[in-house]
Amino acid sequence: MTVDGDPAEIGLLLYPGVQLAAIHGLTDLFTVASRLAGERAGRSLPGLRVSQWCARPPDGAVACVADSHPHLPSGPAVIVVPPSLGAPPDDAAPLARWLSERHGGGSILCSVCAGTFLLAQTGLLDGRAATTHWSYTDVLAQRFPAVLVDTDKLIIDDGDVITAGGVMAWTDLGLRLVDRLLGPTVMMATARFLLVDPPGREQRYYSNFAPRLRHGDEAVLKVQHWLQAQGMAQVTILEMAQRAGLGERTFLRRFHKATGLKPTEYCQQLRVGKARELLEFTSRTVDQVAWSVGYADPGAFRKVFHKVTGLSPGDYRRRFSAAP
Repeated sequence: MTVDGDPAEIGLLLYPGVQLAAIHGLTDLFTVASRLAGERAGRSLPGLRVSQWCARPPDGAVACVADSHPHLPSGPAVIVVPPSLGAPPDDAAPLARWLSERHGGGSILCSVCAGTFLLAQTGLLDGRAATTHWSYTDVLAQRFPAVLVDTDKLIIDDGDVITAGGVMAWTDLGLRLVDRLLGPTVMMATARFLLVDPPGREQRYYSNFAPRLRHGDEAVLKVQHWLQAQGMAQVTILEMAQRAGLGERTFLRRFHKATGLKPTEYCQQLRVGKARELLEFTSRTVDQVAWSVGYADPGAFRKVFHKVTGLSPGDYRRRFSAAP
């Protein structure tokens, strides 16, 4: 926690396609946190310092281009790779090398959303759990197979490396850094002032099930299309295997390899996806929703729904309902 001496410097890395709203938003969040820290202490505290860095032509060397405290010697304690509104960053070797050098010098490295791809290029995420936007789950796993991708989580704090999920998860990351550098009291005060939820959400609250369909296994794809057409009808493993024209053991192996899920898990995802829609757009009771999506036991439905989404059906409806 920063209480004495110079302010802790947080460097924000600019790269082609970076989301400028995140750059400005994080700068404002850290400015508010610094002010609130001083007000609560009743005296001037070092607070937080924000600098911006980017690669400059022609050699691609990374340099500081903006600094809230330009009169002080620079050395970011934390470096954040913000999100991008476009495609995930591809080959950015100069930035990856700079990040590796900074990490070797003691900087904490952080990323948000697609920024995790740039962080992964350093190799520092190999063997570690990391998150990104839920829609990039397969892309990140395929491009960097040594990374343990977990996009259920909105933030994964691994000490010297922190990754955050969706585009707006920069608010969660910013508050996590305020907590670490200025303490939990200032973090909570900052969250209240900005009217944002403190860290603790999960990305799976927001993600929709997107089944893998371009895996090349025609027998499995045939079953996937059939399951979609069946609606919420109960289907056995034997029926799925027969539809695929395979033995049960072979079907189970190939289905998991193609989709990343067991058939029972896949069907749960389909039913929970439909249940989300009913909770958002209808006024049916939770029991009625359970019956509508194929669960005779509403209690079992509640357990599966919580397992998949991280919320109870009632909490999900209160958070996301569009129905009057």
